[in-house]
Amino acid sequence: MTQPAPVSQRFVAWLAAAVCVAWVWPGPAAAADLQPKTVAAFDRYVTLTEAGMDAPGGAALWIDTLPAARKQEVGDQLRNGTIVVERVVTKDGTRDIDIPEGLIHHWVGTVFVAGVQLQDAVALLQDYDHHATIYAPAVQRSKVLTRDGDRFTVSLRFYQKKGIAVVLNSEHEARFVRRAPGEVRSRIHSTRIAEVEEPGTPDEREKPVGRDGGYLWRLNTYWRFVERNNGVYIQCESITLTRTIPTGLGWLVGPFVNSVPRESLEFTLDTTRKALKTPTR
Repeated sequence: MTQPAPVSQRFVAWLAAAVCVAWVWPGPAAAADLQPKTVAAFDRYVTLTEAGMDAPGGAALWIDTLPAARKQEVGDQLRNGTIVVERVVTKDGTRDIDIPEGLIHHWVGTVFVAGVQLQDAVALLQDYDHHATIYAPAVQRSKVLTRDGDRFTVSLRFYQKKGIAVVLNSEHEARFVRRAPGEVRSRIHSTRIAEVEEPGTPDEREKPVGRDGGYLWRLNTYWRFVERNNGVYIQCESITLTRTIPTGLGWLVGPFVNSVPRESLEFTLDTTRKALKTPTR
């Protein structure tokens, strides 16, 4: 695996914790059906990515994998308040992983929050009942459905308006693991994402799962919290699955493939930092 890589007010990735990001088309697009071959390819991509994450002796953070000079540069940027976001790609050996009739967006972002403790950062992410407040307006509703220690199932409603408004109801499974002293990781997989028609009206209804606009079919996020340098490094890696770009809209949609996921991840991390520095919950 190439090391880690969704949210912005322009689009969501929740995240927050969960929820780190995804992007939407800038205008209406024809309906798309999520195909079994697309799901299989996404699952293959995730399996290979997670195998790299779980490899014995792996680095605690993405920045730890960088060459010394680059690591020093990025470390200085983080300690000076910069949010560092990079796009990454997982390969099957040396080969690209083809995603038929779908697109994968894989990003990693890191922020350093000085003067906070590890347990405070983890508690913020686990406070799913308040994510709709913390990460508004990207998250409209949030609720813990079940909790068993550091395992959660949660529901989130995402909202995005970019030319058109898109509302998504989603459910996720989250698991937190306390690793070495001063390090916690979480793995959050979406289990259901449904696009909502006529939200907030008496006619509100969900489109059939996987038979919708294809704005967001899958959302996996991976968080790492590492206590160092009198603060906490917070890393969020997101892997999202969307439909392919509709024929004839590449010139219009193409730039968003690069810009919106990045902005989404930056928003999530910046909002997390602000919430930790000025807790109001």
